Amino acid sequence: MVKCHLSRLLGERKLKISDVVRDTGMNRGTLTRLYHETAQRVELKDLETICQYLNCQVGDLLELQDDPEG
Repeated sequence: MVKCHLSRLLGERKLKISDVVRDTGMNRGTLTRLYHETAQRVELKDLETICQYLNCQVGDLLELQDDPEG
């Protein structure tokens, strides 16, 4: 299972989804799905944009975790 840490990263920086949308031009729906961890897929360009905006690495944003359901 892939865990997305966008909500934590934004919280640490006191940013809102609307701030990221305004500053990057990214699609709000894409960011909302990542924030709430409901995204089924993500474009590499979107990952790049988020990481550049937050000055982080992909590994800071996404983490592979063991699936608790086996």
